[in-house]
Amino acid sequence: MASKEPDHEHREDEDAPAAEDEDTGAQVAPIVKLEEVAVSTGEENEDAILDLKSKLYRFDKEGNQWKERGAGTVKLLKHKETGKVRLVMRQSKTLKICANHLVLPTMTVQEHAGNDKSCLWHASDFSDGELKDELFCIRFASVENCKTFMEIFQEVAESQKSKEENEDASAAAKSLERLSVEEKKAEDKVGEEKAVATKEEKETEIDNTIKADSEKKDGEATSST
Repeated sequence: MASKEPDHEHREDEDAPAAEDEDTGAQVAPIVKLEEVAVSTGEENEDAILDLKSKLYRFDKEGNQWKERGAGTVKLLKHKETGKVRLVMRQSKTLKICANHLVLPTMTVQEHAGNDKSCLWHASDFSDGELKDELFCIRFASVENCKTFMEIFQEVAESQKSKEENEDASAAAKSLERLSVEEKKAEDKVGEEKAVATKEEKETEIDNTIKADSEKKDGEATSST
């Protein structure tokens, strides 16, 4: 009999009507305030000179086969200050970088044999956090996009060659200028040393003359006594 009492009391609690919520008009502030955070892509100081959707492959030397790196957007980005251009490609869904390398004067791009929508090139790629020599193949949706990519890629490579030659010429000019300045300094130093030596010689000559006159006078004074 006693064992049934808790069940009876529990049923009464269940049957009791729920109290209605009262609107007190109070406003509850959120416990954590989230602030907007600016996300850096690393492309803020670069201008895009090419932006095309494509699919990228790399040649696996060990397996002797092509492996897909991802589908997304390939970009050629020109730095606003240095003028250097790099190729960057991210996967469309994850935004993971699947290609990241500078476009150098020594690079050339060529059509993939048997597929006029694809092309190939070699590069020292940094997408995995370390430089690796890679053979890339990229495929576009149309022949026109592939031709556009190849033309702009080659133009950039050639422009970087001109830029490199200008930098070499500028560096050579600075070296010559520095050399001329150093030679002038050396000449000035030699001139200063000669002037000092001449001054010392004159001072020595004057001292010798004074000494000789003094000895002469001393001799005359001795003979007169």
